[in-house]
Amino acid sequence: MTNTASPIVASPAVSPREERVGMLLVFLSALMWSFGGTIARFITVGDSWTVIFWRSVWAAAFLVCFMVWRDGWRGTLKLFHDMGLPGLAVGICFATASTAFVVALAYTTVANILLMQAGVPLLAALFAWALFRERVGVATWVAIAAVITGVAIMVSESLDGAVSPIGDGLALLIAVMFSVATVITRRFSGVRMTPATCLGTMLAAGFAVSQASTFTVSVSDMGFLFAFGVVNLGLGLAFFATGARLIPAAIAALLGTFEPILGPIWVWLIHSEVPSGRTIIGGAVVVTALLVHIGLEFKRQARPERAGVTGVPSPN
Repeated sequence: MTNTASPIVASPAVSPREERVGMLLVFLSALMWSFGGTIARFITVGDSWTVIFWRSVWAAAFLVCFMVWRDGWRGTLKLFHDMGLPGLAVGICFATASTAFVVALAYTTVANILLMQAGVPLLAALFAWALFRERVGVATWVAIAAVITGVAIMVSESLDGAVSPIGDGLALLIAVMFSVATVITRRFSGVRMTPATCLGTMLAAGFAVSQASTFTVSVSDMGFLFAFGVVNLGLGLAFFATGARLIPAAIAALLGTFEPILGPIWVWLIHSEVPSGRTIIGGAVVVTALLVHIGLEFKRQARPERAGVTGVPSPN
């Protein structure tokens, strides 16, 4: 069936191979981000703003080195210049989300934050549809509903009814910012967003300077903060910025939900914290939904175009 909608901005045309690469890169970003909880468990410094500062500094340093290695100094400066307002918006989104994540942990449970983040696929799909008329197929909506259900099962055991307006507000802010960044990255796929994510880490570090009570940390903490910034944040942002522009916003956000699924597994393996029964059941629901949906995407891409069908195929 042809697309009868009237999109405000035409969806960028990418090849099936580019879509598969994009899906892989976004999955890898979720994998890198999933190590955050495990790494944070090793850090003993008590000031959240100190953690934000060093994490952001190391992430920014990694991203600058990555861009210089790939594009040279002149190319890197050109990337910052060419990212324009979309890049600035994405940078602000990531700075806000990464800062809010660390601060929110002091006010609410990880379970509450994960439950809020489970709404990212739905928010991204709604924003993409409302702003750009990017079509979202029935299968994608079903997968999104399954993901939200699965994550809700995972965290329901930890929800004790104690509500922190500040913590839950920050958790909701994370979901909104990440959804907006996902949609912008997809809609402006011609803009390289790696410098935007680097700008986000710089903004977060700059704000943390005015809030941190100390910048002195132990050698062991600095090692874990290095991993927290380079592996967890920097590498994750590099993968996401490169891959999210190649796939629909709803699918990018859907793949991103591997983060709250894999996170508890690493904590279990490394810190010997056995996941609860609900965590295992909910994780199984989410992983199944994601794998089925990704399988359908590969099957759709492998089908030859039917005669008379034009335009960019909508996500299933």
